[in-house]
Amino acid sequence: MARANKEKEAAVRMKMQPKDYAFSFFNYLVFALLALLCLYPFYYLIINSISANDLSASGKINFLPEGIHLQNYKDVFKLRGLSTAALVSVCRTVLGTVFTVMASAFLGFMFTQEKMWHRKFWYRFMVITMYFNAGLIPMFMTMRTLHLTNSFWVYIIPAIVQPFNVIIVKTYIESLPASLMEAAEIDGAGILTRFFKIVLPTSTPILATVAIWAAVGQWNSYQDTLIYITDQKLYSLQYLLYTYINQASSLANLVKSSGSAAAAANLAKQQTPTSIRMTISVIVVLPIMFIYPLFQKHFVKGIMIGAVKG
Repeated sequence: MARANKEKEAAVRMKMQPKDYAFSFFNYLVFALLALLCLYPFYYLIINSISANDLSASGKINFLPEGIHLQNYKDVFKLRGLSTAALVSVCRTVLGTVFTVMASAFLGFMFTQEKMWHRKFWYRFMVITMYFNAGLIPMFMTMRTLHLTNSFWVYIIPAIVQPFNVIIVKTYIESLPASLMEAAEIDGAGILTRFFKIVLPTSTPILATVAIWAAVGQWNSYQDTLIYITDQKLYSLQYLLYTYINQASSLANLVKSSGSAAAAANLAKQQTPTSIRMTISVIVVLPIMFIYPLFQKHFVKGIMIGAVKG
């Protein structure tokens, strides 16, 4: 099999004309430049967060780090409430992702079942919510009526059902062989049996796609904390770091004043608004960047299969 594939590849290479090589080279060059443009902002954040703070503040760090040190991270991790906020963000990301994936999978499966009561009405009703919403004030009043303000569950419950996720899961399930479901139904399998033993195992690519979207959305969200939460124990990491970025100047002065005299004399390690912003941005971005490559294979496959029916 491997030998046959190699022979096919060799045959294709032999048939390629010079213009084909030029076209391929141009494509690789363009996509390499686009990849560099996408990666450079993250690289810029990292090198400025570990470089000498006086050079970073003056805008002299653009391509290579200078005066490398990790004092910025040591100082930022000492900020009050950071560990609690990190725990809240991790919990909301894990729970929110699990609930969103399960709800998207089950609703997507149910909307493919013709026996579902008023299936078309509920599906269209859900789709309408993608285009119309009540607005911020009615939403806040609803959350307060449901006693979800100043509650950890305000991060989870409103985000469980995402219409777009349900739609792509439904489209993916419709692409599965109908005979698979029919055979299970003939054997006496109920709705839940078919869902857990057939749909979930065969829908890994699209569910991994939904998991990435849900995890990124939960991890990066801070507006729900801003609107619904006043209890500092429930602050998410992103909201806490958002407030620190907005207060970077005063925070830099606070870190300076709390440091030792020797550290204060070292201009390269004195905290500046720029160093605070860069370091906090790296802390927010890195965790989700490490998680994404683990799901990339399923992500690409899920998008391709879930987007096209048939």
